Amino acid sequence: MTEIYPGESLNISYLSPYLKVLGSNYSNGVNFAIGGSKTLPRDVLFALHVQVKEFLFFKDRSLELINQGQETPIDAEGFQNALYTIDIGQNDINALLSNLPYDQVVAKFPPILAEIKYAVQMQILYDNGSRNFWIHGTGALGCLPQKLSIPRKNYSDLDQNGCLKTYNRAAVAFNAALGSLCDQLNVELKNATVVYTDLFAIKYDLVASHAKYGFDRPLMTCCGYGGPPYNYDLRRSCQSPNATVCTDGSKFVSWDGVHLTEAANAVAAAAILSSAYSRPKIKFDQFCKA
Repeated sequence: MTEIYPGESLNISYLSPYLKVLGSNYSNGVNFAIGGSKTLPRDVLFALHVQVKEFLFFKDRSLELINQGQETPIDAEGFQNALYTIDIGQNDINALLSNLPYDQVVAKFPPILAEIKYAVQMQILYDNGSRNFWIHGTGALGCLPQKLSIPRKNYSDLDQNGCLKTYNRAAVAFNAALGSLCDQLNVELKNATVVYTDLFAIKYDLVASHAKYGFDRPLMTCCGYGGPPYNYDLRRSCQSPNATVCTDGSKFVSWDGVHLTEAANAVAAAAILSSAYSRPKIKFDQFCKA
């Protein structure tokens, strides 16, 4: 999922910035993520470029209301001091690998990375005063039940933990390039902090070391259809009337074949906040304002 949201604490609101009627005052952040969104092509809903424009509208409208004498939860200083988090890559890689061989997929990475750089550096964030960035790469795509359930002729592409090597190779290659981009931005953007976090290492460990975290079924969905080994059917999603839900989600890594369970997310979040997988190794709470 491609995500952009400014937030000042871990209590992030997942309400659309336009759903004020539901009562959100956005004081804990705003999430512009849209399920299934990608970086490119640019003008397809809801690509990174479109999410960026939504953010600009939200910021401009907030500052406009302040100028009119109204109170808003985020002022100009708040926008500057906020932490901007971008979680990106999964949907782009998945879409490419569905139609192209590995080498051609990797060849498509440069324009994707250029679009990310444009969004961070020139389009909205830095040039509009933002200075704190936390950028996540993609996870272990080859370990997703959604991908593992695709029919295959043989098992030669599976690694020792039962994950698809081609998908994971692509994820690692993308993350390496994204990490290098973040290093570059740290040099180029004066008075800014850009933290890159390796989500692949964190999420692959959920599978490779699943017993350590108390998980029994690292490659099987909690909510899905079809039973073992993956409990995932492309024709019957977790929302299907025929779907079944496990009795104990804490034993599963995958919720619906794509997203993590609450238990797995807790492990991943702790790893992210530890800064052990980040470059530079800056603690998350350094960005939090009392």
